Amino acid sequence: MTLAQQFAAYSEWRTQLSQGIEAFRRCLSENELSDAQTELRIGQLLETLREDRLHVAFVAEFSRGKSELINAIFFANYGNRMLPSTAGRTTMCPTELMFDAGKPPSIELLPIQTREGNASISEYKRFPDEWRIVPLDIESGESVQEALRSVSEIERVSPQAAEKFGFTSGDNQSGVVRLAEDGMVEIPRWRHAIINFPHPLLQQGLVILDTPGLNAIGTEPELTLSLLPNAHAVIFILAADTGVTQSDLAVWNEHIGAPSGRKKGRIVVLNKIDSMWDELKTEEEIDAEITKQTNSCAWTLDLPSNQIFPISAQKALVAKINNDTELLERSRLPELESALSKELIPAKQEIIHENTDAEFADIYMRMRGLLESRLSGLREQLGELNELRGKNKGVVEYMMGKVRVEKEEFESGLQRYYAVRSVFSQLTNKLFGHLGLDALLELTTSTRETMIEAPFSKTLSGAMKNFFNVSRNNLIKSDGEIVEILTMMAAIYKKFAVEHGLKLGAPTSFSLMRYQKDLDRLEYWCDTHLNTMFQLMTHEKNKVTQKFFEEVATQVKRAFERANRDAESWLKAIMAPMETQVREHQIQLKRRLESIKRIHQATDTLEDRVNELIHVENNLVSQIRSLEKVGKAVELILITKLNPQNLRSAA
Repeated sequence: MTLAQQFAAYSEWRTQLSQGIEAFRRCLSENELSDAQTELRIGQLLETLREDRLHVAFVAEFSRGKSELINAIFFANYGNRMLPSTAGRTTMCPTELMFDAGKPPSIELLPIQTREGNASISEYKRFPDEWRIVPLDIESGESVQEALRSVSEIERVSPQAAEKFGFTSGDNQSGVVRLAEDGMVEIPRWRHAIINFPHPLLQQGLVILDTPGLNAIGTEPELTLSLLPNAHAVIFILAADTGVTQSDLAVWNEHIGAPSGRKKGRIVVLNKIDSMWDELKTEEEIDAEITKQTNSCAWTLDLPSNQIFPISAQKALVAKINNDTELLERSRLPELESALSKELIPAKQEIIHENTDAEFADIYMRMRGLLESRLSGLREQLGELNELRGKNKGVVEYMMGKVRVEKEEFESGLQRYYAVRSVFSQLTNKLFGHLGLDALLELTTSTRETMIEAPFSKTLSGAMKNFFNVSRNNLIKSDGEIVEILTMMAAIYKKFAVEHGLKLGAPTSFSLMRYQKDLDRLEYWCDTHLNTMFQLMTHEKNKVTQKFFEEVATQVKRAFERANRDAESWLKAIMAPMETQVREHQIQLKRRLESIKRIHQATDTLEDRVNELIHVENNLVSQIRSLEKVGKAVELILITKLNPQNLRSAA
């Protein structure tokens, strides 16, 4: 399958999964099994699937043909270039191409002046008034092309103004922007652009991140701290005629191939191989030159040569527009698209599978256990009533006393449950004492004060190092609390299962490892870009402090916010089965006692009650079968590999 076909298959799989979970929710509702916590968890699963996005970032220095490659892969069916692609710089600011059905087709542009404040791009996304909106007339190709040129707009400012926006100037390669003869410099007019376009792939959840070169990446740290690390694939583009230049290598080493960076989903493209097509050479000689350049790039980047894809994006675009199969084959783009479709989409499907499977299985097993508990209690009640057939009042009174004792023993056992609730609450408070945002805010405040008052660079460096040490220690302590909570709940689950026959299984596990890895990544970036002797010696103390809190501490706060949300959801999920089973067992004991009381008061109601319970038993068996059916349907979709034929059979 091509990348477009693979992505369409993935989108269909995701839709079927959502429909399966919706059917499961309806089944719970119809059988009066759902509760507020279960409804919340299912709602979160469905919301995650609805908001699912596949992020692909294109990274290159300018004039590497990056925009042309995006046009060739995704937009050739429009018969022209969607993104501007000319000699020199065309992408002046980071640009996201996506589709939000809640907004009209448009380009949202964030002015460069917003860099004067402390807010990140993510924060500005919550304030639409800060963006300039350029409408897109999708019926007119020329109109769309004209509107998209706004992404490339620049403005001329003084070096002082440029530096205020994060652009250092100079008359050589050391400056981010060049100083012109009149003393002015050119900088991007926009800090960030979001293109909302109803392309079929974008409608299905694809998000394309088009990034400028090294200079712009360096001046917008959110790219390197958040957007690039979180992309499912990063496509790094080189030019075949130049190979790996010094600036290319800087981008690769600092932002893509860094030792602590993610390796999976990183693809290198050697573009513009048509510059090596020489009519005076044979095809074999041309192929040999391309292979030589590919091997050279692989050696420089320390990659296997089969991870380098030599292509011609421009010829591929022309070939697709003109339906020229021979030229498309020679452009070698199909090889890259095949690699993307084989690696990217299945990897994304695996992520969704892992996230959904564990959560759905836990909800399903809890609901299944609840129904089986009801059926077990009902059959026990039926057995007791069948034993009373033909028996005198004395036997009925004995049975009633037996159930009453059992009920009293369970209610006595509830004291242990309430004690567990109390200990659970104490452990939860200890957990959020370390993991909570109050502790992080206190640490951030004290670190800021230390850095502002620091007399020496060593003190400044130590404050940044201490910020990460304390943050990491808080995560480690939090993990310890999580293990203690998990151990306690596992023991109480087992005890109640043995003593009272509750069907509890094992409590859901949880770990903060992913957030510790986030912290490691952020600290690595800080140690290589900010907390270095060069940076501390060449930048003013207040500039280093501002940069640390605007760029690094903000990302740490986001990681802790996500950790808090996940921990809160886990705590609710781990206590919910216990609460449900205890409540259900109480109800069953009460019903058994009431049934025997009614039999004691009027023995002629015994047969009626037995028949009534048999009817309820049949309903419960039917409910279990219905639940099994929708549960197995979801499980079948989850394990389905991305193949159109498989998807149709799973539907």
